[in-house]
Amino acid sequence: TMATQQSKGSKRYRQSAEMVDLEKTYPVAEASALLNKLPKAKFDETVELYAHLTVDPRKSDQMVRGTLQLPHGSGKTVRVIVFTENPEEALAAGADEAGFDDLIEKVIGGWTDFDVAISTTSAMKSVRKVARVLGPRGLMPNPKAGTVTMDVSKAVTEVKAGKIDFKVDKYGIIHASAGKVSFSADQLAENANELMNVIMKLKPSSAKGAYVKSLTFSSTQSVGVKVEVKSFL
Repeated sequence: TMATQQSKGSKRYRQSAEMVDLEKTYPVAEASALLNKLPKAKFDETVELYAHLTVDPRKSDQMVRGTLQLPHGSGKTVRVIVFTENPEEALAAGADEAGFDDLIEKVIGGWTDFDVAISTTSAMKSVRKVARVLGPRGLMPNPKAGTVTMDVSKAVTEVKAGKIDFKVDKYGIIHASAGKVSFSADQLAENANELMNVIMKLKPSSAKGAYVKSLTFSSTQSVGVKVEVKSFL
């Protein structure tokens, strides 16, 4: 029953809380190893990295957003759709669905059973019709994220291989996937290192003081493990 599952979940949370020193900030390799040892859920939980930045995201020159290829992928099966005049090419590259007017109609009807939407540059004029469905869900194709492109095959391949994009939210927090709890501690640490390297490179010149205020690792049902920012500098 749901109640039993919840009590199992909260028991696991309590056990993980006993194993993590909530006051301590861990070096990244230690934080990854610790996350690996915490009691596991029945499913392969996602490991999330939360980086709290000192930027003011309301200022356009302090907007931090980027894309990267995680060295070990995200461990997630990513469902990709492509708005294109040449659906065969996109499907051959591994897209889950591809089409043009028919796909636009399907999405206008409220279908959003996918993780990433890609569009050719030329199809974008028509894809704007679905902005009110995709925009609020963060699924709108965007040239900055590499999801509006003439090279659809390359974009599909990269997304399927673990390319992720992230941006700072209105609270100054970047929330990105660093893998799954089934990954080895080294794989998690390497993914996190790559992610932090990219975030560090994106520091706006107008940002003052310490750029990363705090950093936390957590899996879907565990407590957060604080990570030393200086282990990335």
